[in-house]
Amino acid sequence: MYSPDGVREWIADDPDEECRAELEGLLDAAEAGDATAASELDDRFSGFLQFGTAGLRGAMAAGPCRMNRAVVRKAAAGLVAYLAQTAGPDALVAVGYDARHHSREFAEDTAAIVAAAGMRARIMPRALPTPLLAYAVRRLDADAGVMVTASHNPARDNGYKVYLGGRCADEWGRGVQLIPPADARIAEAIAATPPAGRIALADGYETIGEDLVDAYVRDCVAAVPPGPRDLSIVYTAMHGVGAQIMRRVFRDAGFARVIEVAEQCEPDPGFPTIAFPNPEEAGALDLAVATARRAGADLIIASDPDADRCSAAVPAGGGAWRQLSGDEIGAVLGEAVAARLETPERAAGAPGRPALANSIVSSCLLGRIAARHGLDHRETLTGFKWIARVPRLAYGYEEAIGFCVSPESVRDKDGLSAGLLLASVAAGLKRDGSSLTAELDRLYAEHGVHLTAPVTVRVEDLAIIGRTMEKVRADPPGELAGASVVRIRDLSLPEGDVPPTDGVAWHTQADDRVVIRPSGTEPKVKCYLEVRAPVDSPEGLEAAKAAASQRLDRLKEDVAAALRLED
Repeated sequence: MYSPDGVREWIADDPDEECRAELEGLLDAAEAGDATAASELDDRFSGFLQFGTAGLRGAMAAGPCRMNRAVVRKAAAGLVAYLAQTAGPDALVAVGYDARHHSREFAEDTAAIVAAAGMRARIMPRALPTPLLAYAVRRLDADAGVMVTASHNPARDNGYKVYLGGRCADEWGRGVQLIPPADARIAEAIAATPPAGRIALADGYETIGEDLVDAYVRDCVAAVPPGPRDLSIVYTAMHGVGAQIMRRVFRDAGFARVIEVAEQCEPDPGFPTIAFPNPEEAGALDLAVATARRAGADLIIASDPDADRCSAAVPAGGGAWRQLSGDEIGAVLGEAVAARLETPERAAGAPGRPALANSIVSSCLLGRIAARHGLDHRETLTGFKWIARVPRLAYGYEEAIGFCVSPESVRDKDGLSAGLLLASVAAGLKRDGSSLTAELDRLYAEHGVHLTAPVTVRVEDLAIIGRTMEKVRADPPGELAGASVVRIRDLSLPEGDVPPTDGVAWHTQADDRVVIRPSGTEPKVKCYLEVRAPVDSPEGLEAAKAAASQRLDRLKEDVAAALRLED
């Protein structure tokens, strides 16, 4: 329960006039007997917004359990204290921000707090995609990076992602989002900071020059092999910051026929044309599809608002379009990277081979692609903070449309370079009389049909997440989609190189797999389903796809039933 004196103390040290007024209004209403205002204060003062491996993320409003300038200033001061211990008093911090409400203010406050501590702060010249901040950490050899963004979250949210590099990371962790125990140490330092109004700020930070943006574009283009560029592309930035860089990347790579979805290519933090700014959500690509139909396009590429993720859709005949899943894009891009890296020595098992990596909730197909081309393969926990630090990484992806295709430049997911590589692959296939869907069929014929799908349980009461995870551990099904469950793996117990995490995996006799875990960024339980059907002959591909599709539908029903809680 909130303390009126605690609220007044927070107000007194809140540097933002609007936030102070907001809390004063709530406190006055609560003390006048308004139960709704009292409940809101209880929630906002239930603790400090949790800082973890995803940094901070939450709704923008006043109070310690929301995203606002007071919370960001304390987070920045905590990061500075951590850097003083790990990198030294001359630590360098790169700061980036997107076009969401208050992103620039949060970024400028962060840079000013770094400068006031006597450290070096360099801030991006304007609102730019997240991959450019990850790129800057590596190129500038910064000890840390901060990106102010909530990625594909709703318009009310913002976030604060922290990357480590320089003297704070090893060879494979430079420019990667932080992992334990660094997150816990920063959270402890944040808790020890003074009230936000007493944290010093200074003007002595620098602005990063446009030469860094130019270098990113050059490196992005250089990572894609030369080849045909005869492709008509429709691109949407989802009201985010991707268009200004993506149009340069396409142009410099030689793609001349790019049509932007005009209604969505200028940054707008209100996201007026979409209910939820996530390319995976139903209806998010409606304007892009309408544009592609009018233009007779070959491919749709979509970025999420901070352009670290990439979605795509392809013609499906009769004016229809089919959105590719993250696993489908992941397989196509993985094959493209792996084919370029294959050598006789690697095929023979030479040591030190490049690695392909994906999260444990992504398709098993990438592992088979890696083996086919003589490359190593690693599975990691969910998130690019794990995928991107795999040693000798050449390519990594996760099913939530995140792809790392150029880890030497950006050791994180990058929707810009991934979109360019996908367009390059599509143009090469078009020249050869093929297509992205035909390429998937070729991979299925070689490795077996791999079909994936999600089952998601959204909740209002967060306690339901814990109860659901308790149920799947205590009462697992004995059969799924007509096949016996032959292995149950509790992911909270360590196994191999994968650290423990809250999750459960079910494996069936039919080689189907289900992974269940709480979302790390949203109030929901997520289930990741995969079925595999072998292809006995070229003529058997369609039959195998049909059988796999039918089994996937049954699996969805059975998993939904297994997760259902009793009233």
